[in-house]
Amino acid sequence: MRIKIISGNFESLAELKNTATAKAIYGKLPIESTACRWGDEVYFEIPVSLKAEEDAKEIVEKGDIAYWPDGRCFCIFFGRTPASSDERPKAASKVNVFGRIMGNYGVFRKINDEDKIIVDKA
Repeated sequence: MRIKIISGNFESLAELKNTATAKAIYGKLPIESTACRWGDEVYFEIPVSLKAEEDAKEIVEKGDIAYWPDGRCFCIFFGRTPASSDERPKAASKVNVFGRIMGNYGVFRKINDEDKIIVDKA
């Protein structure tokens, strides 16, 4: 499963894993929301309510996309966050990593708080 993430004048593709989280989010597409920044993470609320999966974690990789159960948010990690202790992104609490950005995840630095963001099937 692939999705596209659109904001402003750019679009990025992501490949989803075969997980319950990925399937639940894919089934709700398209989603339009308002972006928030937390260091080098973009996150936004989505109409999905899921629990943390068995392999949920706080330390993720640059380019990972994840679902944050505590905030019901879609998260895009592309660098250090305020919780990071090294160069790896660290979520505020455990997240379900359900996919990865294909290509240059650095483009998400262009997104600011309050920017419109759309996620749809690719």
